[in-house]
Amino acid sequence: MQSILLLVDDASRAASLRKILESLRYRIVDELQDPAALSAAAARHQPDVIVLRTDSPTKPMLDALRSLSEATPRPVVLFANDPSRNVIRSAVDAGVAAYVVDGWSAERVTPIIDAACARFEAYEAVRKELAATQNKLSERKVIEKAKGIVMQQRGLTEDHAYAALRKMAMDQNLELAEVARRVIAVAQLLA
Repeated sequence: MQSILLLVDDASRAASLRKILESLRYRIVDELQDPAALSAAAARHQPDVIVLRTDSPTKPMLDALRSLSEATPRPVVLFANDPSRNVIRSAVDAGVAAYVVDGWSAERVTPIIDAACARFEAYEAVRKELAATQNKLSERKVIEKAKGIVMQQRGLTEDHAYAALRKMAMDQNLELAEVARRVIAVAQLLA
């Protein structure tokens, strides 16, 4: 049973959505009306999905979604009445995985939530892969810089400088990038 954190801008409109979600066996962990409370509630309840219901997402709502996306990312489904392309783009940029216009019939809700979860998982996988690639590139730059320092100070070829860095890393039981950072720090200290 998936848990849902519900954010609605009008409690009277939320009743029918809440009823459909509960009939589909989703567990509503909290229901908010203030977008400013979204990040704290998401951190506290750790919901599987966040569902929003609004006529059109407001700036405070979009800001809250951006904060949520940075702090505790979750799949977000937004049911709205505003079909404006700019509004939809702003919502997606803020972290919305599914922006749905014109209703939430019971037969559509589960596929919409499932699609939002799948899209969110794919996005998170790409984001993590990008972060890992950026980290590797950063480490490679540090290693290249340290290798240049070792080449210059010891008069070694590129291959021999790299081998010396690797040997230091193995002897000290450290990652190659960490040894490279230390070599750079010492060189800067002595410069």
